[in-house]
Amino acid sequence: MLKTSDRLPEQASFRTVVDSGDYYIGRLSKGQTLRILDLEGNQAADTLFYNADNPAERYSMTDTLSAQGQIYLTTGSRLMSNEQRVMLEIVADTCGRHDTLGGACATESNTVRYDLEKRCMHACRDSWMLAIGEHPEYGLTKRDIGHNINFFMNVPVTSDGGLSFADGISAPGKYVEMTACMDLIVLLSNCPQLNNPCNGYNPTPVELLVWNN
Repeated sequence: MLKTSDRLPEQASFRTVVDSGDYYIGRLSKGQTLRILDLEGNQAADTLFYNADNPAERYSMTDTLSAQGQIYLTTGSRLMSNEQRVMLEIVADTCGRHDTLGGACATESNTVRYDLEKRCMHACRDSWMLAIGEHPEYGLTKRDIGHNINFFMNVPVTSDGGLSFADGISAPGKYVEMTACMDLIVLLSNCPQLNNPCNGYNPTPVELLVWNN
């Protein structure tokens, strides 16, 4: 469901731009609101969430879809943990829907989907691994990389139950906004994917903004 926000960018307590192929890792406190802004359109932001006090509790695609009874995320969606607790709630969305089925690109999936020569291309899992390697203070390891949300990504389910990677439905200036229901670690890879239409074959930056209430 489309819904705009009344939060003003100049009133945000934190702002940063994440270049295509780069990552962001940081904390989001309970009650704070995070906006992910698609600056140039059709960019995919592959995102993981963890309980900041116990990273073994993390975002769960299966619990989220079961709780809301639909496969796409948008305004009103509650993002659930593997302990069936609400981690965040989407409170505004000008894109319309976001994917949590397609997973993140990896060197292995690039090889399977595209070609053996694509194996060495940069992928979201590489960005996540770099992030946790460069920031051990968050206490995350390889085993913590699991289900993710692909904000702005369009992955329709086909009539035979498969997934297809389609042209993005986002546009410059579209955003999704969510309020934290617990203290969180946010781990985001701004997808470098060049081989499918999720980024319009042209990865671009996204902006993150945080408000305290």
